[in-house]
Amino acid sequence: MVILEVKNVSYGYSHGTPFEITALDDVSFSVEKGELVGIIGHTGSGKSTLIKMLNSLLKPESGQILLDGKDINKDKASIKEARSRVGLCFQYPEYQLFEETCAKDIAFGPKNMGLSKAEIEERVIKAAEFVGFSKELLNKSPFDLSGGQKRRCAIAGVMAMFPEVLILDEPTAGLDPKGRNELTAMIENYRKATGATVMIVSHSMDDMARNADRLLVMNKGKLAMDGKVQDVFSKADKLIEMGLSVPVSTSLVNRLNSKLSDMPTDVFTVEDAAELLSSYYKRRKAL
Repeated sequence: MVILEVKNVSYGYSHGTPFEITALDDVSFSVEKGELVGIIGHTGSGKSTLIKMLNSLLKPESGQILLDGKDINKDKASIKEARSRVGLCFQYPEYQLFEETCAKDIAFGPKNMGLSKAEIEERVIKAAEFVGFSKELLNKSPFDLSGGQKRRCAIAGVMAMFPEVLILDEPTAGLDPKGRNELTAMIENYRKATGATVMIVSHSMDDMARNADRLLVMNKGKLAMDGKVQDVFSKADKLIEMGLSVPVSTSLVNRLNSKLSDMPTDVFTVEDAAELLSSYYKRRKAL
């Protein structure tokens, strides 16, 4: 079932000046309920403008954004509804923390939704569970937390609104490998528990290969590719032309294949590469 549609959306900045830029140029796609969609593209490709459109922080100059078939920019009521149903978490969200305690910070969104005190408390506890926050941490000041804990707190604040579409801009930026894996697992837990659609902007091709169901590739304001992870990363030459890369494991296997010639090239995760190389050398040893 389609939950979100982007129909022929265009948008530009600095019109009528020498600095005029077309950020989005006739972009169209739809997203199914429950999907995990990755959005990739080089800097300036239109990714940030696109995600701001999805909960009406920016309005298209032409085209429509539809949520369950309804234009989110139709009127003030539509915009308000979209912003409660589509949660947007910007890059480095920990810089937006401001309350006395983590619990109060997480409660900020639900309060603005006009929920009862009991429901707000219930949502804060549930969101804290999604990000692995203990009750002890909830009572602490967010400014006394580590960097990774601050980010979890900020993301929990968006999750507490229980958005049906959760959009995250570079959620693992700056984290070590362990922190990246933990955070992506928490996002996946939220998706599975709620049935929400998740859209993630990322420069990490390895994260996208491991976690996404589907990829949208932005290039110069246009949607250059839209397909399953395997289909997109199999077009390595086109991605490189756009200034992008492929997962490290894909690059490694492709280089090996240029010398060995009998290895498959549809490898996109470290785990798949390890399994492939292990089975390959076992076969070679048996010959």
